[in-house]
Amino acid sequence: MTTSKIASWGGRWLTVALLVFAGWLPAQQGTPNVHDVAQRVDRHYNQLHSLRAAFSETYEGMGRRRTESGVLLLAKPGRMRWDYSQPAGKLFLLDGKYAWFYTKGSAQVQRAPAKQLDDLRSPLRFLLGHTQLEKELINLHLTANPNGTFTLVGQPKGQEQRVPKLVLTVTAEGTILAIEAEENDGSNTYFNFSGEQVNAPAAAELFRFTPPTGVSIVDALPPL
Repeated sequence: MTTSKIASWGGRWLTVALLVFAGWLPAQQGTPNVHDVAQRVDRHYNQLHSLRAAFSETYEGMGRRRTESGVLLLAKPGRMRWDYSQPAGKLFLLDGKYAWFYTKGSAQVQRAPAKQLDDLRSPLRFLLGHTQLEKELINLHLTANPNGTFTLVGQPKGQEQRVPKLVLTVTAEGTILAIEAEENDGSNTYFNFSGEQVNAPAAAELFRFTPPTGVSIVDALPPL
């Protein structure tokens, strides 16, 4: 796997983790519009110090289908940790400065500057404290679903050459239940979240990565 592909892999998760932080706000009377729903998400994000949730992720593309799962932990400022139980031992960590990708037993750990990641999870770093969903997603629009949830659809700002559409499924209160990212190469990535815990314990050491003895660090180049 090339270093540019590793950085792009890291990118696949980063937009997502931004969108996991939707929360609970009192529902307004009547049917909310796109601004109302986006504001509910923003307000909740900006109140949080941390968030923990179980996730499942499915990637479909290039004739392949892969499903993974685990636990996501986000913390202010700009830190995230994706611990995988399936496959076991896989870790994606953002410490605020670098993104790290490591699989238990590997002889190398991939590292890339956080600011240079082209990652679907990248927007998550902005969730806590300064979220403005209507600025993060271009041409944002809203659809009401028969089951009472809503669908927000837009394009991640700065990723116009890669992601034509990002879809968020949210409750009437603003909680994000699922995210779908559609990429220009025809691939799709689906995220589902459950068991959300707001302001969950998030010790600083959980966001530090120290390579195991004998494991070398490879600096990944930012994607073109």
